[in-house]
Amino acid sequence: MRRNLVIGNWKMHGDIQRNQLLLEKIVDGLRELNHADYVVCVPNIYIFQARALLENTNIAWGGQNVNQFEEGAFTGAIAPHMLTDLGCTYVILGHSERRNLFFETNLTAAARFDAAIRAGLTPVFCVGETLEEHEAGLTEVIVASQMDAVMATLSDADFAKAMAVNMVFAYEPVWAIGTGKTATPQQAQSVHQFIRHRIARRNPDAAAKVRIIYGGSVKAHNAADLFAMPDVDGGLIGGASLLADEFIAICQAANSVASSTCLMELT
Repeated sequence: MRRNLVIGNWKMHGDIQRNQLLLEKIVDGLRELNHADYVVCVPNIYIFQARALLENTNIAWGGQNVNQFEEGAFTGAIAPHMLTDLGCTYVILGHSERRNLFFETNLTAAARFDAAIRAGLTPVFCVGETLEEHEAGLTEVIVASQMDAVMATLSDADFAKAMAVNMVFAYEPVWAIGTGKTATPQQAQSVHQFIRHRIARRNPDAAAKVRIIYGGSVKAHNAADLFAMPDVDGGLIGGASLLADEFIAICQAANSVASSTCLMELT
């Protein structure tokens, strides 16, 4: 059974004092939630602080991006081993904001995915369509092209490595990020199912195990309905991850859905 996963993406937010208050409250709120996995991806400069506050808790920490090279003359870049040195286990890759604002492409995102796998990081690879693409009925075409850029770079051995570090796909419809619009649970399920079937073409066993999470204006009030979908394995949370009570409520929804599923399987 796949464990639900909730990842908070802080983006470019935070300061030392606010971070401490937020993380301490989240640690306290998630302490007894043992049926799902939780991660916060903070700005690189605050990873030291996140590690200090999250060590020996049930919350992991990660980066928001990584370079495809291990070292070199790349001013401002972060190498994979720099994240693992600080205890990071997850890294977000291919986010639409990186694509749209910093001109990353399918190919560069795929290279970063490969680098993360080699470093032992769990890549959280984002896919999703714009509003124009969505309204033109191109959702599956766009998502397939983004996924295939990664899949094409992986040999069978590399695919096995990717499974060993529990690779994650995140469906983030660009039209729903920060807009207040959210895909309905049925819309999310349809795309997540498509993603799983796409992976199954390469490796059916991997398709059954890989976690596919949803991002795009997930809030406490809609999280449970989204996470109840059979192919929605949690959420990648943006703005709501900066509000302790909201993020805790979303994590509680993921934990509750997972707990209910466990009970159903036992009976």
